[in-house]
Amino acid sequence: MTHPPNPRESHDSSDRLLLPLPEEIDFGNASEVLDLILCAVRTSAGRPRVLILDLTRTDFMDSQGVRLVGEVSGLLHPGTRVHVVARPDSVASRVLELTGLRRDVPVYDNVEEAMRAEVPEGLG
Repeated sequence: MTHPPNPRESHDSSDRLLLPLPEEIDFGNASEVLDLILCAVRTSAGRPRVLILDLTRTDFMDSQGVRLVGEVSGLLHPGTRVHVVARPDSVASRVLELTGLRRDVPVYDNVEEAMRAEVPEGLG
């Protein structure tokens, strides 16, 4: 059973919103996950400068997961950046690498790195 992100598990700092994503992202749940991500962004305290999608618990992700990250990036306020966290040895990390998404979206090995990452001036 695939569980979508739970906004109650999110971490909302002053300018960053961290959302843990489900164990699987595929055709069966990608649109629901997208809706929940956008809802969490809308209901966060203020507009986050950085949305961090945490894939560390994601054991399976196909092209729908890549499409999801791309759609999230396109649907957010232009001043909001998307960062992704994926374990280096994970399927999610390999999918991000193979599809080239890592060139467009910063991917970090762990949540701490993503939370500390600087956002260049003029981008956030």
